[in-house]
Amino acid sequence: MTGTFFEPPSAATAEQAREVYDTNVFGVLTVTNAMLPVLRRSPAGRIVNVSSTVGSLTLNADPSAGFGSYNLVTHQSSKAALNALTVAYARELRNTPIKVNTANPGFTATDMNGHRGHRTVEQGAVTAVRLALLGADGPTGTSQDDTGTVPW
Repeated sequence: MTGTFFEPPSAATAEQAREVYDTNVFGVLTVTNAMLPVLRRSPAGRIVNVSSTVGSLTLNADPSAGFGSYNLVTHQSSKAALNALTVAYARELRNTPIKVNTANPGFTATDMNGHRGHRTVEQGAVTAVRLALLGADGPTGTSQDDTGTVPW
């Protein structure tokens, strides 16, 4: 990824935003559309997009929510766009067995953040696995972390 991950919005370039959006939004759109024919044939298709609580507009707009020190425009806005994409697919697929949700793994130690995260990859995967294994009565169109629903 070009540039530094922690640049303020005024330092971000359109090129940096395109690179992040290509992965977090356009890549998800492309893969989801490619897989939909197979998922539609499944008795229990599941789409689990990996988002982030920093993509929650509700939490970002609340000064007391703890995100005040984060202003990562490309990452945060791309995850907000991913959340909107998730809601759109959930609406389209509402009357099918397919469930569409986002999993928020928390600050997980990965290459993207120089392994600074305080969660292991295994801990970060718990919510995604839970959503992938949802029963027929499970939610769709939600954003989830380890504790439950995260506001959009």
